[in-house]
Amino acid sequence: MPLRVRLTLGFTLGVFLLIAVVGLGFVLQLRTSLHATLDVGLASRAATLTEQYGTGGLAALRTFRDEEPVQVLGTDGRVVLASPDLGTRPVLDRRALDDLVAGRVEGDGSLAFTVEDHDESTRYRAAWLSRADGLVLVVGTGTDIADTADEHVDVGLLVGGPIAAVLAGAGAWWLSGAALRPVERMRRQSADLAEHDDGTHLAVPATRDEIAALAVTLNSLLDRQRQSLAQERQALERERGFVADASHELRTPLATLRAELELAARPGRGRDDLAEAVTSAATETERLIRLAEDLLTLARADGDSLLRVRRADLTRVAADAARAATAVGDARDVDIVVESPPRLEADLDPDRIRQALDNLLANALRHSPDHGLVTVTLTDHDGSVALAVGDDGPGFPPEFLPHAFERFRRADSARARSDGGSGLGLAIVETIAAAHGGSAHAQNRATGGALVTIEFPAVARRHEARTRSVH
Repeated sequence: MPLRVRLTLGFTLGVFLLIAVVGLGFVLQLRTSLHATLDVGLASRAATLTEQYGTGGLAALRTFRDEEPVQVLGTDGRVVLASPDLGTRPVLDRRALDDLVAGRVEGDGSLAFTVEDHDESTRYRAAWLSRADGLVLVVGTGTDIADTADEHVDVGLLVGGPIAAVLAGAGAWWLSGAALRPVERMRRQSADLAEHDDGTHLAVPATRDEIAALAVTLNSLLDRQRQSLAQERQALERERGFVADASHELRTPLATLRAELELAARPGRGRDDLAEAVTSAATETERLIRLAEDLLTLARADGDSLLRVRRADLTRVAADAARAATAVGDARDVDIVVESPPRLEADLDPDRIRQALDNLLANALRHSPDHGLVTVTLTDHDGSVALAVGDDGPGFPPEFLPHAFERFRRADSARARSDGGSGLGLAIVETIAAAHGGSAHAQNRATGGALVTIEFPAVARRHEARTRSVH
């Protein structure tokens, strides 16, 4: 059932019940008020008759002309005096008379009651006429005027109540339609946006009410949804590009490996040729292993399972990385210098930091000239750690710097492929820095050469003295 119909029916039913309850209370109050008015008149008549009895006795009452019913009863229930329309039958029954005589009545000691006789009703009031003489006076009056007023009110409620409820329902139908019209407009706009999202927003009513607040909230939700969809599309494009680049990178070593194995399998190959083929296949296999490990690192980073954080000494991590890279540097007489505090502890994953350092040192050694110098610098300030690796090589091409940390991006694609580079080294460095809540930056030094810096927070202890070691 539509909301507008439910609101109208509910409001109509509520108004009808309200009119019924209020009308019933009004009718009861009206009847009580009318009876109270009649009782006041009866009390006045009874006071007049009592005064007449006090001056002239029953004889005075016999000569008193009263068009309304009057009856005098003894305490035994016999009729002593009665107006012609009442006759000799007592109006007050025996039980009520006994209660009056015994004083078991409330208020002023009188007893008021109504007697129904066919289509007519009479209101009576019974009170003592004379306690000394044991006489009770009963006076009555017709309720025609009160009954007529009561009937008019009843008819008015029975006729006017439903009409008022129907009019209230019509008003509720109109008001609910006016209130829900912006909601229906937003529903149609939402349906149109679901079919073809053109970047627009839902119209916000100028009423500044709950409907307007709903429209603002829906527009905010729509913006977040669009932003999320845009991010998902970008992530999907990155995933596709990553898969395509990975496939391209894997194709070359696999093709080379297959070619070497095919050549090795040809008949007539000498021992030297087989040894050369096996060596070349081993080289390509090593490239595949490195590429697979790099891809696994990036996949773990995307899945938020890259780090195993613990307290570690960065100075020792940097020294171990420099010592391991010394073998490559000694072949070309390239020195590796580590400048750091004697001990610098932080909450981090030392294995991943070591991996980032290995990548940076490998790049620095690859591009350093013979007899060059590679510098590893560790600094800590304001609760953060900076780890920088610089070399004396030609530096980064200016056009490469904005894309230095993109996956499969190389400054010199041909040379990188020849010496085993896959274009993932700097991407992994940035991924590890970001996983630690930090960032990575690449630049060219003013004195020549490239400089890559990674920064991340959570330094536990700082030492002001610095050491310089050469490897």
